[in-house]
Amino acid sequence: MHIKENIQRFKNILNDESVRLIAVSKTHPPELVLKAYEEGVKDFGENKVQEMVEKFEALPKDIRWHMIGHLQRNKVKYIASFVHMIHSVESERLLQEIEKQGQKAGRVIDCLLQVHIAREESKFGLSEAELLELLQGPTLASMRYVRICGLMGMATNTDNGDVIRQEFRQLKALFEHIKTLPPQPNVEMEQLSMGMSSDYTIALEEGSTIVRVGSAIFGQR
Repeated sequence: MHIKENIQRFKNILNDESVRLIAVSKTHPPELVLKAYEEGVKDFGENKVQEMVEKFEALPKDIRWHMIGHLQRNKVKYIASFVHMIHSVESERLLQEIEKQGQKAGRVIDCLLQVHIAREESKFGLSEAELLELLQGPTLASMRYVRICGLMGMATNTDNGDVIRQEFRQLKALFEHIKTLPPQPNVEMEQLSMGMSSDYTIALEEGSTIVRVGSAIFGQR
C-alpha cells in the first residue's frame, strides 16, 4: 500500500475536524515526508531533536512539527523557535527550560503534559499526583511563554486490547477531571494525544483528539 492510499484511508477514518492526524516521520527521509505533505498532511512527529531540525531546514515552512519523544532539557533551545507542539513534557524542570527558551525565542510554546499510564516502567511520564501538583502549583502559574494544551499518554505495548482501553479510559477521566479544576491563564485542556499505529482505533473510541501514526502511513522502517 502506498503513502497516498494510506493517508486517504486515515482521512476517511478521521472524518472529523476534532481529531488531528500526526504522521510520525522519525527515521524516514525528507522525500517521504514531502510525499505525505503533498497529500495534505501538515502535522509531523519526530522523537529526536537533531532529525527534527534537519527536516525543518529541508522541508516546507508551513509544516507543523511535533516533538513526541523524550526531550532532554539541553536540547530544547534547538527547536524553541519553530516547534508547533511538545507532546512529551514529563517534569517541571523541563517545563521551566521550555519557558526560558520560549522567552528567548519570543514565542509561546504549546505543550502537552505526558502522563505515565502504561504498566512498563521504561515509559516516561508524570504520575497523576505529580500532574495535579504541577497544574495547581505556583511554577506553572508564573509562566508566560508556555501554554498547556492537554495531555499525552502511551499505552502498554501489549496485544491485550482490554488493558490498552483501560489505560486510555483512565487518561480520559483524568483529562475531564482537570477541566473541573480552578482555571489557570496558561492551561487550556483541549487536546488528548493518545493512540499510535497499533492502538489508534481504541484511542479514538476512548476520546483521543490526536493520533500519532507512523508505520500505518509510511510502512515499516
